[in-house]
Amino acid sequence: MVPFHVAFIRKVSNQQDTNVRIMFNVPGTPFSPHDSHSMKFQGSIYLKEASFRSKDSRHLNEVVQSINALRSQVVARESERAERATLVTQEKLQLANNRFKPIRLPNLWIRPAFGGRGRKIPGTLEAHVNGFRYSTTRADERVDVMFANIKHAFFQPAENEMITLVHFHLHNHIMVGNKKTKDVQFYLEVMDMVQNVGGGKRSAYDPDELEEEQRERERKNKINLEFQSFVNRVNDLWEQPQFNACLVELIETPFLVVTLSEIEIVNLERVGLGQKNFDMTIVFKDFKRDVLRIDSIPSTSLDGIKEWLDTTDIKYYESRLNLNWRQILKTITYDPQSFIDGGGWEFLNLEATDSESDHSEESDQGYEPSDMEPESDSEEEDSETDIVSSEDEESEDSMDEDSEEEKGKTWEELEKEASNADREKANESDSEEDRKRRKAKTAFVAAGCSFCVWTSCLYDSVFSLQNSRMKIEG
Repeated sequence: MVPFHVAFIRKVSNQQDTNVRIMFNVPGTPFSPHDSHSMKFQGSIYLKEASFRSKDSRHLNEVVQSINALRSQVVARESERAERATLVTQEKLQLANNRFKPIRLPNLWIRPAFGGRGRKIPGTLEAHVNGFRYSTTRADERVDVMFANIKHAFFQPAENEMITLVHFHLHNHIMVGNKKTKDVQFYLEVMDMVQNVGGGKRSAYDPDELEEEQRERERKNKINLEFQSFVNRVNDLWEQPQFNACLVELIETPFLVVTLSEIEIVNLERVGLGQKNFDMTIVFKDFKRDVLRIDSIPSTSLDGIKEWLDTTDIKYYESRLNLNWRQILKTITYDPQSFIDGGGWEFLNLEATDSESDHSEESDQGYEPSDMEPESDSEEEDSETDIVSSEDEESEDSMDEDSEEEKGKTWEELEKEASNADREKANESDSEEDRKRRKAKTAFVAAGCSFCVWTSCLYDSVFSLQNSRMKIEG
């Protein structure tokens, strides 16, 4: 059988403890990589899978485990090789010669830790001519940090924490074991992180408890003094430039080191009433760099963060929602001049936008179209005169109607007068025909009188309107 590289294996499985099934990476199948060799020989015939049978199930399991372990080693080696290919070439470490001995700080732990399944062991940090070297008793566990590659160096004694540390934030990545990193930390625990789970509560005046606390304080002070002495001696050896102020988190991982001079603005997001937490987004001056988001900050720290940003002269804004910063930075880098002409970052200023909206509402309320010209004085006088005349006409009409109503008689009064007249004339004439004629004539006269009354009222009202118009126009 022709041998093949383990990288061509896609999957190995043990079926029913009797068969070993090996599937290979074949061009044209889903999730299979297309390497240069497969692209060269596109017309070739490839082996897709192979099965092997054995009566010894234990041997089959060992074969499967060995193949999987070998695949993992090859994948890790190739990934490490790819990461090392992207590293910036560093200068070689110049070891201390006979002029001075290297400055040492023993029994330190390193973060990130070296890989491997073996037991972790502490190492020694040494300061040489142009850099630091950390090494353990194992030959493959060694890290060199050059002075020229250090961007920020921190020494943090154990005051409120359980460890004393020296931290280096680098310009370019280095390899720690098989891990690519920009932050290297060397630390030592000042006290044992042990919790008493016995359940018994010890007295505050227990002699053993007091003695233990005294030993912990002495050990912490001793470790802090050793670190401080190491830092002072390194300062005399290393003429480092003055570092800028930073925002750091050196205890919890992943580490955070942000240079304040590289910050453009800070946006406080999800800030509002009823919110227990908020987010802080840091936008850097290099817009091609992704923003840094710190999530779930307690709202009780909001005022303190604002005060700190004011003291560091960093411009900050507030927003009620999280923003899509990738799209915003893409728009800014595409047309920076439009971003500058539009006011820059002022679109994040909620107070300015609220004041502008209020101002626009006030201006809309007081707005008058330009095509509407003010009326002349004569037109205003005419309108006032028309209003006065209409009021006079209405008053005269009401007075005429009242006078006519007082002069005219009602229908019942006219009927009574007619009936009285008929009775008087009935006494004079005995004939029935004469009485009928008198009744008909009386009814006609009564109706005619009532008609004349309403006609005269209407005529008088029309005449009064005509007179009022003549008076106004005259």
